[in-house]
Amino acid sequence: MKKEPGFIYRFFLLVGDALAIIFSFSFAYYFRTHIDSRPYFFDSELTDFIVSNLIILPIWIIILISVGVYRRSIITRPTILAGRLLIASVLGVMAIITYDFFINNTTIASSSLFPVRGIAILTAVFCFIALLFERGIISAIRKFFFRRSVGLIRTIIVGDGPNTTQLLMGICPETGYKVVGVVANSKFIPEEWKKHQYSDIETAVKRLHPDAIIHTDGKNIEEVNRIAINHHALYYYSPANDSIITLVGDVEWIAAIPVILIRPTPLHGAAYVLKRVIDFVSSLLLTILALPFMFVIFIIQKIADPKAPAFYKDVRLTRFDREFNLYKFRSMKQEFCGLTPEQAFEKMGKPELSEKYRKQGDYLKNDPRYTKLGSFLRKTSLDELPQLFNILKGDISLIGPRALQPIELKSYGDRSLILSIKSGLTGLAQVSGRRNISFNERRALDVYYVQNWSLALDISIFFRTIAVVIKHIGAK
Repeated sequence: MKKEPGFIYRFFLLVGDALAIIFSFSFAYYFRTHIDSRPYFFDSELTDFIVSNLIILPIWIIILISVGVYRRSIITRPTILAGRLLIASVLGVMAIITYDFFINNTTIASSSLFPVRGIAILTAVFCFIALLFERGIISAIRKFFFRRSVGLIRTIIVGDGPNTTQLLMGICPETGYKVVGVVANSKFIPEEWKKHQYSDIETAVKRLHPDAIIHTDGKNIEEVNRIAINHHALYYYSPANDSIITLVGDVEWIAAIPVILIRPTPLHGAAYVLKRVIDFVSSLLLTILALPFMFVIFIIQKIADPKAPAFYKDVRLTRFDREFNLYKFRSMKQEFCGLTPEQAFEKMGKPELSEKYRKQGDYLKNDPRYTKLGSFLRKTSLDELPQLFNILKGDISLIGPRALQPIELKSYGDRSLILSIKSGLTGLAQVSGRRNISFNERRALDVYYVQNWSLALDISIFFRTIAVVIKHIGAK
């Protein structure tokens, strides 16, 4: 998952489509008024025509997305793609005509954008041609880079079956994939590929660090998928029985073999970009609002303990096991900062508190490690305000699973699944009880969030967080 197949390509297609649409609209108008020799009787400015089409451009892009021309299963099938682009061209012109009918003489345009039917027809034709031409150029540029091994998805093929042989023979740079290893019975591996054969998937993954795993048989599906998740690799399943293909909604084709991409989370591609934009904008606004409060807390911290730092940095993990420094207002006494609970209780001469702390779900009433101000900051969640800077930097998200400490990985069984997305300042576990629920319950909630992410879920968690903070639910 560290490489999102085709995401940059689809981004450039989106930009190219927008430019092609604007060009085709403008050229259709220019063609009718300057190249077509037939007389015309209307007075509509080219600038009005272009500006109006810029206004309607987002609707056109929505139409393109709706007909599926950015889906990998459509992009790789030229005939189907051409049909979808034709439909989008006609629907787009119909949207312009509708816009012109209702908005004419009320906004920009002083006369009809389509005073004669010929311009509408020309627009649809030129748009279809421009989209095909533009996409052909972008595709050719993409293949140029692929032939030079730029941007290829490093792939391991796993499984005993005819699809293994066909994939090994059919995958070439033009497909966007590069086979770096194969785990299969020798009879399914062509002679020239046997030097890339491995006896087991774990060894192959550890040595080759693939971006993707293609599984070609039905053996050990859960195990292979788990290995892919643990190493943050894409997991493709290519069923030997073609009838299974008809049961799924979206199928990709690699070297003429149908494969199903099984993702651990719906948060990828455009959704990931949207979430990052929302994170940046919201954290910027919240930081501006929180700065006066952070300044006051900083001053109080320095007055209470002038020699101790007001802030505390803790090494945590985020997406793809990346370590980062999490910022908080210091709530512990300085001598216990950076120590595990066991180390801290041992240092203060009360090792018996360690067992009590763990039995109570990592909580002690009147925990002696914390200052009076620190206890207040934790109860009100004000100690977490500096994490807004982590969100601005892109270390974490506003909403996501709890940021794990590296030492917690040993007891966190679903760590790789949880670390397939960015950790969050708040999340489903925090608004579902925080310390009032057990460690295993918090872990289950984090896993649920990863596997069921949606923008609506994020919005719900955000408003529930406000209620939790105000009511001090689960804060101890």
